[in-house]
Amino acid sequence: MARQSSGEASKRRKTADSAKGNPKKARKPVRSARAAHNIWSRLGRIAAVSIVVILLTAIATVLWFARDLPNPREIASVTRTPAVTLLDSEGQMFAKFGGIVGDHVTVDQLPPWLSAAVIATEDRRFYRHFGVDIRGILRAAFRNLREGSVREGGSTLTQQLAKNLFLTHQRSLKRKIQEVLLAVWLEQNLSKDEILTLYLNRVYFGAGAYGVDAAARRYFAKPATGVSLAEAAMLAGLLTAPSRYAPNVNPRGARARAAIVLSDMVEAGFLDVAQAETAKAANVPIARQPAQRHGRHFADWVRDQLPDYVGPVDGSRLVVGTTLDMKLQAAAETAIAETMALAATRNLKVGQASLIAMTGDGAVRAMVGGSNYRSSTYNRAVTATRQPGSAFKLFVYLAALEKGFSPVSRVVDEPVEVNGWKPRNYSGKFGGEMSLREAFATSVNTIAVKMSERVGRARVIETAHRLGIMSKLDPNPSLALGTAEVTLIELTAAYAAVANGGIGVWPHAIVEVRDRSDQALYRREGTGPGRVLAVATSRQMTGLLQAVVASGTGRAAQIKALAAGKTGTSQDYRDAWFVGFSGDLIVGVWVGNDDATPMRGVTGGGLPAHIWRRFMSAAQPAPRPAAPTKPIVNGSTPGPPNSPTSSPTLWQHLSDMLYQENR
Repeated sequence: MARQSSGEASKRRKTADSAKGNPKKARKPVRSARAAHNIWSRLGRIAAVSIVVILLTAIATVLWFARDLPNPREIASVTRTPAVTLLDSEGQMFAKFGGIVGDHVTVDQLPPWLSAAVIATEDRRFYRHFGVDIRGILRAAFRNLREGSVREGGSTLTQQLAKNLFLTHQRSLKRKIQEVLLAVWLEQNLSKDEILTLYLNRVYFGAGAYGVDAAARRYFAKPATGVSLAEAAMLAGLLTAPSRYAPNVNPRGARARAAIVLSDMVEAGFLDVAQAETAKAANVPIARQPAQRHGRHFADWVRDQLPDYVGPVDGSRLVVGTTLDMKLQAAAETAIAETMALAATRNLKVGQASLIAMTGDGAVRAMVGGSNYRSSTYNRAVTATRQPGSAFKLFVYLAALEKGFSPVSRVVDEPVEVNGWKPRNYSGKFGGEMSLREAFATSVNTIAVKMSERVGRARVIETAHRLGIMSKLDPNPSLALGTAEVTLIELTAAYAAVANGGIGVWPHAIVEVRDRSDQALYRREGTGPGRVLAVATSRQMTGLLQAVVASGTGRAAQIKALAAGKTGTSQDYRDAWFVGFSGDLIVGVWVGNDDATPMRGVTGGGLPAHIWRRFMSAAQPAPRPAAPTKPIVNGSTPGPPNSPTSSPTLWQHLSDMLYQENR
């Protein structure tokens, strides 16, 4: 022990001697500790200030958005669907309807499987959250990030109720924050069953039915208290998309959606597998629909949009001014009926057709969602997604024009291979060298694919989205040939952006909504997303589209006035399209079968082009004769470049040459 003490003392002396010889080294540990203390102290102050700032910001945000919140204590027992009168563009009434009035029902009055179906589908953690489901928001955000698009929402039933009770469907940060505040208030002041009761009595189920009892009477001709498990699943499935899955509109889609709801109920523990399978196999009769009237698909479309414009309106009468032109609507229905009758006599195996006509600002003037409204109210012009075929080449060639190509650029029609895939032309032959104009007019597939690969598929997709295509587009090599599915209305709106000189459009039907006291609840303002194409690009694209009708695959669409358009045919003749414009009308036509079975050799240059021509010939007045001008060398008297009497090919060719030289 003595030796150890002597050794320790010796070490201490050496340390002391070292410190005396080097004073800076002795003070270093003290300074380091003091510096570390200062850093942590400073970080602590910054953190405290940051927390205070965040709290104050949060409080200020809540107070700011709460300043104009509606009074949540003014909760009515149920929203009654108002009686609605629709006026056409001339102010004449063409449709009048009111929603089915159902009884106010409470959760304990309903079959337990009805509430369970709604909870399993819309908000599985309904009885475990405080109005806002943080876990659900994170799950939805993760899935949307993984999918690359919005596939799932994070709103709870309480948030949806708050929106339906007090707010509009406008997408904004303010509305979302107010929705959260109101949802929390509802949870603090009402029981879960009271919230669920209010939700089931107010939510929209399509076809003018607000509330579960109204929906049960509308679709099944029975009160909600008597619906079966299969019917309950079908009703719950409507909440995602009332127009798309309505059983009176889309029975097959409604059954498929109900099957998903039943599987959700099994996953949530409300049913066992045997019960779900029995319900999936059950026959669900649908109530008969009202008689057909002119413009019914258009009227249904307007009715389904009303809640987004004015929200729920209790016990009121609404007068809705629309964009519909009844003369054009009659012409559209006649063109469809006559052409479909002709197709039947030729056994072309075509079951359905749809047409949509709009002006350059997106105002829908005519809409036919199917060949017979009485047999099917499904709106194929708005809801159905199908492959557009070569009609999608519009976006490929627009991307190429923006990249620096021109209609007179030389390209080669030859065999091409992309990742083992070899696209073929409709003719089965290769035409060799030609201009981009000729390739587009004759719809050469190989050149469209080469252009898509040259400019990049991502650029093609960006162009399509910029012009209004909202459907998901996968960057496959076959994208250039229109293998991605789109709706007729969004494709027609994209063509409208070319027709009007490059301004994007939002297709719309509602101009104004007034209540019974003639007070305006909504009045349309604004035009659309603004410029989406350069003027020069839209003019060049118009020239290409004119070449299709003048000398290409769309010759059957020729009318007395100057016309532009594009044909489209999907694989095995499953879909045929023609989308084009003349004057201030942009018209899209689709024909096919609901089950996607092939037609008998029907192409876009056939039935769709004939329907388009019939409609446009009836819709447009006879063109005025061109003003006389000085005769040129050969003695003819041409009109201006865009007059019906001029030669679009010659004038466009000259403008293209000038464009090339200026570049």
